Amino acid sequence: MALPDALHDRIRNVRLLAVDVDGVMTDGRLYFQADGVEIKAFHVQDGHGLKLLKRAGFHVAVITGRDSPMVSQRAAALGITHVFQGVEDKLATLKGLCQRLDLSLDQVAYCGDDLPDLAVIRRVGVGITVPNAPDYMHTHAGWITDALGGHGAVREICDTLLMTQGHWDAAMDTYL
Repeated sequence: MALPDALHDRIRNVRLLAVDVDGVMTDGRLYFQADGVEIKAFHVQDGHGLKLLKRAGFHVAVITGRDSPMVSQRAAALGITHVFQGVEDKLATLKGLCQRLDLSLDQVAYCGDDLPDLAVIRRVGVGITVPNAPDYMHTHAGWITDALGGHGAVREICDTLLMTQGHWDAAMDTYL
């Protein structure tokens, strides 16, 4: 993926990747069984990318407006401890997390796909959205992934962060 030089410079500063769930970690569709139980489909490569980021020393957070046991289960399986569900003001939540982690918003990459994510995308160092987000989200994001939400977009972000910051070879050495 060819990104502008200015974006590469901002990516080099990132210490925290925060992501929305529905439409970013999933394809945005909501599935409910007849008994009302919600089901979500997560892309396995996205999850592995988040694990690679954590191994490289990045902080990872999930911030979502919905509340779902599936999100808690997926985050726990990936070792993500910064999980915020049922959030109406994502920017305030992110600011609080940054304060606890002693980070500035410039050190954050955030990926979201809809209006509840807009304020965050506009304020962080690297504001990201997915191609299947509404066009008005594309206008405000500094980076639109090639991969769709729920179809590898998070992995694309993780790999780009690792490569841009020089962590890729170490990540690959684990598997070679």
